[in-house]
Amino acid sequence: MKMNFIKTIEEKGIEVLSLITAVAIWQIVADKVVHDTFLLPSFYDVMRAFFTIVKSGLIFTDILTSLLHFSIGIVAAFIIGIPLGISMGWFKKANQAIDPIIEILRPIPPLAWIPFAIVWFGLTHQAAGFVIFIGMIFPIIINTYTGFKSVPKVYVEAAKVLGCTRNIDLIRFIAIPSAMPSIVSGIRVAMGVGWMCLVAAEMFGVSDRGLGYQIWHYYYLHRMDVVLVYMLILGFMGLLIDRFFRYYVDAKLLRWTSGTVV
Repeated sequence: MKMNFIKTIEEKGIEVLSLITAVAIWQIVADKVVHDTFLLPSFYDVMRAFFTIVKSGLIFTDILTSLLHFSIGIVAAFIIGIPLGISMGWFKKANQAIDPIIEILRPIPPLAWIPFAIVWFGLTHQAAGFVIFIGMIFPIIINTYTGFKSVPKVYVEAAKVLGCTRNIDLIRFIAIPSAMPSIVSGIRVAMGVGWMCLVAAEMFGVSDRGLGYQIWHYYYLHRMDVVLVYMLILGFMGLLIDRFFRYYVDAKLLRWTSGTVV
């Protein structure tokens, strides 16, 4: 127990030391080498801008707005992407009908849909959510499809012998548990893509609020210290979302994959 505690302290110490070193190098390069806050604001400048923005309270509105956009996109991607992936992976005819459409639409970059997002939804939360949805849905579909195609046939045959013969029952009790690691992997990849699409959608005018919008807004004002503040917030929020998702999934949905817990 004591050895594990010491090991944990050492690991955390290395991480903290790494961050401190990176910040120190950033400060020295900005002050002693670049000498231009427009090209590279120092860490001190960024922290001062951060506390100014926090004091104004606007940053919290932008965070909530971006989370709303992200929520719209991810919910829509779940509702549409997972059933489509299940249908394609379980029913051969569904795969033959849907796969050509998916393969035509998938290579189109999500940002190419921004004009249609504005035309269809206007400058609304739904428009930003639509662009995020486009970025997220294809990784979810493909990984769900792959997971269902990889279900061992012996599992299905064994279930049929035991009386589980309906497709709905086979999908619920056999295919979904077997395919869950692949589905979860697709969701995690999709969340990363969706978070990047969120920034792009807000920057290019789909929304008049949000973290991405403020990056572009303060760039026009030549406030690169504030731009870096919003960039770092995006990075930390993306990290927190990913860590929370991994913790919840590992603790709840995929606990069985880690073997016996002692």
